[in-house]
Amino acid sequence: MVEQVKTLASPVKARKPQILKGFRDHLPRQMILRQRMMAIVREVFERHGFEPLDTPAIEYLEVLSGKAGENEKLMYHFSDQGDRAVGLRYDLTVPLARVVAMHQNELVLPFKRYHIAPVWRSEKPQRGRFREFWQCDADIVGSPSMLADAQVAAVMIDALSAIGLPSFTIRINHRKLLESLARAAGVPDAQAVGVYRVIDKLDKIGSAAVGAELDGSGIPASASARVLDLVGRTGEPGDVLAGLREELVEIPGATLAVDELSELFRYLRELQVPSDRYTLDLALARGLDYYTGPVFEATVEEPQVGSVAGAGRYDGLVGTFLGRSVPATGMSLGLERIIEVVEQFNLLPIRSSVADVFVPAFPDAIEAAARITGVLRGAGLRVDQSVQPQRSVGDQLKYAGRKEISIAVIVGTSEAAAGVCNVKNLCTGVQETCPWERVVDQVRSFLEHEETGA
Repeated sequence: MVEQVKTLASPVKARKPQILKGFRDHLPRQMILRQRMMAIVREVFERHGFEPLDTPAIEYLEVLSGKAGENEKLMYHFSDQGDRAVGLRYDLTVPLARVVAMHQNELVLPFKRYHIAPVWRSEKPQRGRFREFWQCDADIVGSPSMLADAQVAAVMIDALSAIGLPSFTIRINHRKLLESLARAAGVPDAQAVGVYRVIDKLDKIGSAAVGAELDGSGIPASASARVLDLVGRTGEPGDVLAGLREELVEIPGATLAVDELSELFRYLRELQVPSDRYTLDLALARGLDYYTGPVFEATVEEPQVGSVAGAGRYDGLVGTFLGRSVPATGMSLGLERIIEVVEQFNLLPIRSSVADVFVPAFPDAIEAAARITGVLRGAGLRVDQSVQPQRSVGDQLKYAGRKEISIAVIVGTSEAAAGVCNVKNLCTGVQETCPWERVVDQVRSFLEHEETGA
C-alpha cells in the first residue's frame, strides 16, 4: 500500500498595509471632487487660450538642479538602474523650461501652455502640505510685455473664482522693486538681493521677528527699520507707485520696476479683472530663486490655509538651457490647499458615485436588465448595473442609496414580459412605469426635476 502524502499549502503571511508619510490614497469620493476641480480649471485655462502639455515625472538631476533654491533642497533624487542621476520633478516650471529649449523649433512663440500634474517634495507634512501633491500651472513663454503678466494674474483669478473660493486676494509685487527698497533703506548692495528671503516671512512671523532676523544677518538696525517701513506702505496701487517713483529715482532698476507694475495694474483694469481681487503688497517676495520681475500670491483668509496659488516672471530660467534670455511668466494653483477650502465650505457638493442611474438585476431578468443598461449608456447616461443578481431588490437599492445614486430603472420578470420598466426616484419614492422605448426620456425627466428642485 502506497502511503499518500498530502501536501498542505503554506499559509500566506499577511503584510501590513501601509503608506509612506506625506503620501495619500484618494478614494472615489475624493477623486470625483479632484477631477471636477481639475475640469473646472482646465476649462478656464483653455478659455484663456492656454494649450495642454505633459512631461515625465523623472528628469535628469542636472535639469532640475541649480534653479529653485529652497524647493530644490527638498527634491527626491537617486540613481536609476542605469546609474544615471535623476530626480522627481518638484514643480512644473523647470520641466517647461527644458521643453521650450528642446522643442524651440516646433513651438509657436509666445507659447501659452497649461499643465495639471503631481509633483514631489520631501518636506515636513502638515495641514495642506504633502510630499506628493498636484499643481495646476499656466505659463506664457516668449513675451516680455506686462500684458503677459496681467493675463497670468487674470487666469489665476478666473480659475479661483470658477471654483467658488469665497474670499481670496491676489497680492502683487516686483522682485526688483523689493531689492530697490532695500538699497534705498541703506542695505549694502551685497545683501540687498537676499533681503527678500527674510521679508517673505513677514506675514508668518511678524515685523518684530523679521527685524531681529535682518539685524542678525548684519544689516544695520536703521536700515532694517527703514526696510520694514517701506514694505509696509499700503494704499491705492497707482498712488503708492507714484510716490515710490519719485522717492527711488536715484536707485538703479527702481524706475523700471515701478513702471512695469504700473503698466501691469493698468492692464488688469482693462481686462475687467475685479479690483477687489488684487492688491499691491510691497512685502511680497515669493521664495523661488528664478523669479526676476512681477510676483503674485493668492491667499485665502477664511479658513486660514495661507497661500493657494503663486505666480511670477522668470526671464532667466529658459536661458539656463539655451544660453540666451527667453522671457517667461506663469502661475501655479496648489490643488491640495484649495481642496481644503472647497471641502470646508462645501463649495462643490459631490456625490460618492459618478453614475446617474442604477439598474438592479434579478436571476430571471438579467438579460432584460443588461439590454436596458445598454440603451441608457448608448444615450450618454452614466449607468451602474448591479452585478449581484442573487441579492434582493431591497438590498440592491440600498447599495444605490449608499452610492447616492438617486434614479433606479427596475426590470423584473413581469416587466420584461410586458416590455416595460419602472423608473424610480430613490430620494422621493416617486415611480413611473414606461415602455422600454421611453425609458431614456423618463430618466432624463427625473434627472432634470432633480437638478431644478422641481
